[in-house]
Amino acid sequence: MKSPFPGMDPFLEQHWGDVHTRLMVYVCDAINEQLPYDLQARVEEGVAIDVEPSGRIVFPDVRVVEQPEQAWAVPARSDASVAVAEPRIIPLPDERPTQRHIEIVEPGSGNRVITAIELLSPANKTGETRRKAYREKQKQYLEGGVNLVEVDLVRAGSFILAVPDDLLPLDCRTPYMVCIRRANRPTEAEVVPIPLREPLPNIPIPLRPTDADVVLKLQPLLDECYRRGRYASIDYDRPLHPSLGREDQLWIEQLLPKRG
Repeated sequence: MKSPFPGMDPFLEQHWGDVHTRLMVYVCDAINEQLPYDLQARVEEGVAIDVEPSGRIVFPDVRVVEQPEQAWAVPARSDASVAVAEPRIIPLPDERPTQRHIEIVEPGSGNRVITAIELLSPANKTGETRRKAYREKQKQYLEGGVNLVEVDLVRAGSFILAVPDDLLPLDCRTPYMVCIRRANRPTEAEVVPIPLREPLPNIPIPLRPTDADVVLKLQPLLDECYRRGRYASIDYDRPLHPSLGREDQLWIEQLLPKRG
């Protein structure tokens, strides 16, 4: 079943962890089908361990985890005659956030990164430390001669794309957008606005200067996420966070009953 929205379904934002993971794989597969024989797209991931003073996220080289068959037992006291304060148990996440992105690499040159594709999440757009870390990541891509494609399909958080916010024309200030930075054109940025009421666009993915762009069709991939994730069960009566403007909210109220 297809989403009732013609483009991005804002109700998917509340399930972004699952949607993001699915979409990353679908995007990577779609790109690999079009790449020259000597390039490869792959999903890269890193678990954030610490942030250095520079803002750079440090990732582990090796991660070793144990999956116990049952919960850990509380250790027995060594001296049962001594009164010990009873602690409050606070559930914690199993792991630190995993941050994924897609890299197009050239295996024949030692896996040189040609293009990085970032599908943004609230983790990139909220919190001073995390925003600073992502800005440092952008800088490393651009200074390293890597093409950067940023796809922002979440409204939570603040603007973080690799283009100065104050340079964006009014008609580019849409709920969702794409930013493309080409390594061979360092003094310009390509911005693709994505209005709520329109289908997601087909976007160019730059490769090497001698290669033609790969075309990434976003809408069919998001539709696949919706179908395979069984998101037809979404409660469309729940309020959206962040909320939408009055005009968009009225449009949604008219759209949903119309499409059942």
